[in-house]
Amino acid sequence: MLRSRLVTVHKAVKRDISINVPALQKATDPIQQLFLDKLKEYKSKSAGGKLVDPSPEITKERESELEKLSAQYGGGSGVDMTQFPQFKFNDPPVDTGLKK
Repeated sequence: MLRSRLVTVHKAVKRDISINVPALQKATDPIQQLFLDKLKEYKSKSAGGKLVDPSPEITKERESELEKLSAQYGGGSGVDMTQFPQFKFNDPPVDTGLKK
């Protein structure tokens, strides 16, 4: 009997929390609302993984760093670094030492 009451209480608490989730998503503090608005703005500006409002110096530095990484890890012109490398393993011949 106690267990059935606990299950009922658990379901009621879960239901109350799920009903209140949309209410909790609204910011009550104006500073918090400004922060959320700024996050949404940055998310819309950074679509496609681009930098948000980059300066020419930052863009140039980013490109030079990407070139360094590409050269360090085997990239270069004509090499697609976004593709997973293809591995090919050849089994060496095994000599068991048994003669027929």
